Amino acid sequence: MNENKFKVLISGGGTGGHIFPAVSIANALREKYPEVEIQFVGAEGRMEMEKVPAAGYNIIGLPIMGMPRKLSLKWFKFISSVIKSNGKAKKIIADFRPDVAVGVGGYASYPALNAASRAGVPCLLQEQNSYPGVVNKKLAGKVRKICVAYDNMERFFPAEKIMKTGNPVRQDIRNIESKRSEALEFFGLEADKPIVLVVGGSLGAKTINESIAGGLQKFADAGVQLIWQTGKGYIETARGIVGEQKKGLYVNDFIYKMDLAFAAADVIVSRAGASTISELCIVGKPVVFVPSPNVAEDHQTKNAMALVDKDAALMVRDVDARNVLVDKVLSLVSDMPSRERLSQNIKKLELLDAANVIAEEVYKLAYEK
Repeated sequence: MNENKFKVLISGGGTGGHIFPAVSIANALREKYPEVEIQFVGAEGRMEMEKVPAAGYNIIGLPIMGMPRKLSLKWFKFISSVIKSNGKAKKIIADFRPDVAVGVGGYASYPALNAASRAGVPCLLQEQNSYPGVVNKKLAGKVRKICVAYDNMERFFPAEKIMKTGNPVRQDIRNIESKRSEALEFFGLEADKPIVLVVGGSLGAKTINESIAGGLQKFADAGVQLIWQTGKGYIETARGIVGEQKKGLYVNDFIYKMDLAFAAADVIVSRAGASTISELCIVGKPVVFVPSPNVAEDHQTKNAMALVDKDAALMVRDVDARNVLVDKVLSLVSDMPSRERLSQNIKKLELLDAANVIAEEVYKLAYEK
């Protein structure tokens, strides 16, 4: 095999939390090893089938679906999708002939990495969460290396395979302090009043949105400004509630300039997805997490608690958010010693160079065969 000329298959997806790390690893590989050939494998009909081509990579979809949580007729569809996906994954491996296969979690990872390992292809897992998903736990015995973002992952994976790298993050969120003036102008906010950034993930978060909507007057009375990402499903409702109250308030379904949003914020309210947490550790602002209850094995709560236990963040349970979130956020805004302590502690947890480190591990696997 020619040096730098090797093939990598990257599989997984389903949510932005899986897709973004996958694309970041691909970008790092392409930058470090320009002759690398990369093929993505995703799940048909899922977000990666749009996001990956938009990032400049080829992707093939598998007809895989998520495992039903309850016994129902969906199990027959699920089993059929697994059989079809296993067959298609086997053909993809035979046709593409990768030197390494990388899995980032999500539906498509299992058939792709299972087929790759059976064909003798060395495999690497990237686990974003403090509590692994079912797919990555099942794949752990089939891979050579497992790149993680949290300590104590030997509870779930063979210790000799684990490497703590952190999660890949966007490059533009580094050194955001210099962007504050630009951020204030972009969002139309004032420099002398505190700013709370509210994000609920790319699809939004109903509980967070309803909590913020119910507390708009409290924020206004306290002189606190808001940058509020609602997600597509809530934007029209939010605009109806906001009405003509535009001063000190930026509302949109999606924030494309997230680096500027982070730069403007004094306090952040967020779900607790693994990639989001990795970014927030680099941003270093005080955070109130509201973990999503609608994820496998409640991993967002476990992610958030890993920071709460280190006095690096606050947490409000989703079920309590409508009653206590706004008051907790306003209390933090007015408590400068707590803000400074949380900022210092979350910043200690940053891991900056994950994508490059993982890319180097992929390269090593390609030449260790």
